Amino acid sequence: MASIHKTYVLVHGAWHGGWCWRHVTPILREKEELSDIVLVGHSFAGNVVTCIADRMPERIAQLVYLDAAIPLDGESAFSPLPEAIVAERIELSKKTSGGLTMPIPDLKIFGVTEPAQVQWITPHLRPHPIKTYTDQIRFKNPLGNGRPTTYIACTNPIYAPLARARDIAKKQPGWKYEEIACGHDAMVALPQPLAEMLLAIGK
Repeated sequence: MASIHKTYVLVHGAWHGGWCWRHVTPILREKEELSDIVLVGHSFAGNVVTCIADRMPERIAQLVYLDAAIPLDGESAFSPLPEAIVAERIELSKKTSGGLTMPIPDLKIFGVTEPAQVQWITPHLRPHPIKTYTDQIRFKNPLGNGRPTTYIACTNPIYAPLARARDIAKKQPGWKYEEIACGHDAMVALPQPLAEMLLAIGK
């Protein structure tokens, strides 16, 4: 009897696109007879996957936050960030796009410094709509909505804006907390180890 594996839905963070998972997806696709969903949200997409779990938990087998934001009810994506960072991003948005988008930040904040990786991702990055950071997020259910949940923290270097999210994850009853020793863009820096972690979570 063939083994049954999960379907992985990978949601990218701010400034990124589906291309950022390019080196992770081939490893996941080697599996056959996919069913159920392992929903993975990176960075800003923690807001997205939290909303999905709140609205349609029955479709999710596992919920994974990959060095991701964890919003609280009534907050915006800006809410947990230091006031200085919020003010800087708003000002840069006004200067570069009339307040529509946030310009691409220095790749060093993502922990991406290896020349080949910088060369790969730089042409693909795009300004991010600022309204997705200012709109309030509303929930009807507790975080994770009862779904098996894992938080994977990137620890080398640590992405400072997610300090609160990591603290929240550690305090959630029943959640698993794991670490991967790379910068914020784990799918770029360590695709093989990351894919192996996701496969283990999906079993």
